[in-house]
Amino acid sequence: VQLQASGGGLVQAGDSLRLSCAASGRTFSTYAMGWFRQAPGKEREGISCIKTDGSPSYAGSVKGRFTISRDTASNTVDLLMNNLKPEDTAIYYCAIVTRECEGDAFGSWDRGTQVTVSS
Repeated sequence: VQLQASGGGLVQAGDSLRLSCAASGRTFSTYAMGWFRQAPGKEREGISCIKTDGSPSYAGSVKGRFTISRDTASNTVDLLMNNLKPEDTAIYYCAIVTRECEGDAFGSWDRGTQVTVSS
């Protein structure tokens, strides 16, 4: 399965963006899906995950500002990002996450979308 993240851009602090992840080759309705990001000089980090039943989880750095959702009909997973901060600047990726968000992540790590937040 190929995953493609889209929707990134250059915004100002306080603005919002909606990222979308589209899957091709296979439906991911039976998988938990996660969003990850990697800032320059930093390791990739998981920021949100949604289980097959729709239950979401968030990293502390984005909780209360980001909302993950999934649409099995269109085979997409979105990430609504509100009140963006300069520290949210990173390349964002989506991935399949095994064991209902507790396992390993399998993503197309060369198909992220750049989010840049200016102060």
